[in-house]
Amino acid sequence: MVCSLIKRNLRISILAAILIGGLSVASAQEVLDGIAAVVNGDVITFSQVREVVGDRERALHDMYHGDELQAKVVETRMAAIKELIDRQLIIQDFKKNKYNIPDYVINEHMQTIIRAQFGGDRQAFTRTLEAQGMTLNKFRELEMDKIIVQAMRQKNVKSDPIIAPQEVDDYYAKHHEEFSTQDQVKLRMIVIKQGDAGDDSKKQMAAEIREKIKSGGDFEKLAQMYSEDSTQDSGGDWGWIDRKTLNENLTSAAFKLKAGEVSTVINQSGNYYILKVEQRKNGALKPLSEVRTAIENKLIQDERQRQQERWISTLRKKAFIKTF
Repeated sequence: MVCSLIKRNLRISILAAILIGGLSVASAQEVLDGIAAVVNGDVITFSQVREVVGDRERALHDMYHGDELQAKVVETRMAAIKELIDRQLIIQDFKKNKYNIPDYVINEHMQTIIRAQFGGDRQAFTRTLEAQGMTLNKFRELEMDKIIVQAMRQKNVKSDPIIAPQEVDDYYAKHHEEFSTQDQVKLRMIVIKQGDAGDDSKKQMAAEIREKIKSGGDFEKLAQMYSEDSTQDSGGDWGWIDRKTLNENLTSAAFKLKAGEVSTVINQSGNYYILKVEQRKNGALKPLSEVRTAIENKLIQDERQRQQERWISTLRKKAFIKTF
């Protein structure tokens, strides 16, 4: 009894450490390949969670940092546990109903993998499994599980739910923003970065450049000569921008300009900006006829997702599930 309690507390501590990023899954496995969840007596381990989240977490490290990264990692790992629980419920339901996948299905599936990913070289396939610490039987078992889950989803979720035309019309009416193009301007910009404290030479330089433009100076050439941002070589060319490209002050100034107009000198955080709008494009709502098929496909996908969630929810209600 005492031994069981110690093991349970250790598992809880390891999972907590994993979820807050204080202990990697690999390190945890060295201590104990502990239990992440139990589904009707079947165990889901930390190593299974690691297999699911490995690639996802590497991508997260490229996109996020600090606290935001930690939060995303926790979210990803908890989602993986839920995903594994749902998969186990589906496999258990398959077995409970005594369904069967013929051997030739998994055999053909394995051959397809070898042909597609290894050019038909079975030895290369086997060496790859060994390098990953995976046995052929284990790989076959995992692929069989995937086939079972796919087959059960096809059985319990309609592949072609019917979407009434009125549903499409209603969605379009309520989500105009999804089908609208935004206002855009084709922008050039000259940036003069702030000098030392109390030095007004940069402000004066910006004013002089603005006067040259007013007197007929070529904005593109002046940007190449004086601008101090990454677009200098291209003559300050920012291309087409929308209202989300720049900060609020610069966006407001840019979208007040007519085609061909040049802004006054704008002081933003000590830097000086001169904007020129070369062209404008007003936003427009795409006609329903142009987006009807896309809306139908989205509503079909949404309905499939709802059907799947109802089905999985039914399995959850009848199951004993415990996470650690």
